This record gives sequence, structure tokens and C-alpha cells, in this order.
Amino acid sequence: MVESAPEPAPVAPGALAIVLRPLGWGAPLRWLRAGWRDFQRAPLIGLFYGACFMVMGWALMKVFEHAPAYTLALSAGFLLMGPFLCLGLYRTSQRLERGETPDFGDSLLAWDTRTDQLAIFGFVLLVLEMLWGRATLVVFAVSFDGMPDFKGSLLALLEPENIGFITAWAGVGAVFAGLIYAISVVSIPMILHRQTDAITAGLTSLRLVLTQTAVMLWWGALIAVLVLLAMLPWFAGLLVVGPVLGHASWHAYRDAVAD
Repeated sequence: MVESAPEPAPVAPGALAIVLRPLGWGAPLRWLRAGWRDFQRAPLIGLFYGACFMVMGWALMKVFEHAPAYTLALSAGFLLMGPFLCLGLYRTSQRLERGETPDFGDSLLAWDTRTDQLAIFGFVLLVLEMLWGRATLVVFAVSFDGMPDFKGSLLALLEPENIGFITAWAGVGAVFAGLIYAISVVSIPMILHRQTDAITAGLTSLRLVLTQTAVMLWWGALIAVLVLLAMLPWFAGLLVVGPVLGHASWHAYRDAVAD
């Protein structure tokens, strides 16, 4: 009797085969409402991660006061840490979506299930952050006679004669911030939720932004405005805004990327 060959293991679809749902203008507001509901259902977990965001902001301010030259590098590091810190919030929303009770310890170890792919994606973000920092330093060096003190550079933003520096600095920041946003807006929750690789997740996120640009720009603008407002009262607003946006990002992924 001839034994039948074993069935091949299921293969995860490539980035181009993953179905993206059409999104309306009201989708980002719907994600925010869902994020707020998740925060209310697991407030202690959310407040812990919100406190982490707030402490990161305080640390940035202290560095700016005592060693302003290092502020730019530390800011890049915090931008890299933020999405990975949200992993615990994604796991909490995932459990709530399944009708399960969120667990604080489980949220802290959310990264443990997909360590390899998250590490690959983190390395890609790190490279982009380093390139962004290097490009910014080049703009500073070309615009001024040597490398100025960082505080002096910020004050220079208010001087009309430095319009060339302001334009170049803002342009470089917009390019790198836009690229990082495009490849990461739904990729990290996707890696956590599916058995997919980091490249597929990043390409799916980029494809979402390129095919539904207007809605995703609207979502990015909402995130930027809310974070900016949350930073104004000594970063205290991040205590709530941070976790709400983290939960909302999970719902953005679940709404945009079909199973």
C-alpha cells in the first residue's frame, strides 16, 4: 500500500495578495472611538503604557536642558521605541476583541511570540532613523558655520533669514517621517496578529498608504495633532492620548487589512 504524501504547510500570502478594505473619511474617527473604548475597558494597562510615554517625554526635556546636542539622537530613539512599546496595547485590544480578559503580564511579553520578525522590522526602522539623523546633521552643517548648539538651531527657526535652512530641515523630516509612517502604520500589529514576515507586513502597510493615501494622511494628521496637544502640558496628556492611539492603531489594522 502506497502512503500518500503529506500535505504541504499553508503558505502565508504575499503582500500583493493580501486584501485591503476600502476606507472612508470617517474611519480614523471610528478607530479613535474604538481605542477610547479599549482604554476604558483596561484602564490600568493603558495608564501604565501612557506613563511610559510621559516619562520618555520628561527624559527628552531633561536631555535638552543639560545636553542639547544629544536631543536629536534621543528623539530618534524614542520614535523607534514608541511603536514597539505599543505592542502591549495591541495585545490588550486583541484579547478584548476575542472576548478575553486582558492580562498585564501578557501585554508586557507580547513581543515574545514574534521576536525574530519584530527584530527584523526594528532593524529596518533603526536604519531609517539613523539615515534621518545623518541627513539632518548635514542640513545643519551646510546651513551654519560649523555645527551650532541645538538650542541655537531651534532659535534659528524663528529668524526669517534662515528660510533656506527651515525649508530643507522640514523637507528632510517630512520625507523620512512619511516613509517611516508608511511602512509601519499597520505593520507591527499585523506581525503580532498573523504568521507573516516583516517584509510582507511593511509592504502591505506601504501599499495601504499608496492606495488609500487621503484617508491615511488624515489618520497621520490626527495622530500628529493629538500627540502635539498631549505634549503641551508637560507631556501629561500622553498618559491618556498615548494608549488611546495605541489601541486605535490596532483597530486601524483590523479595519484596513482583511483576514
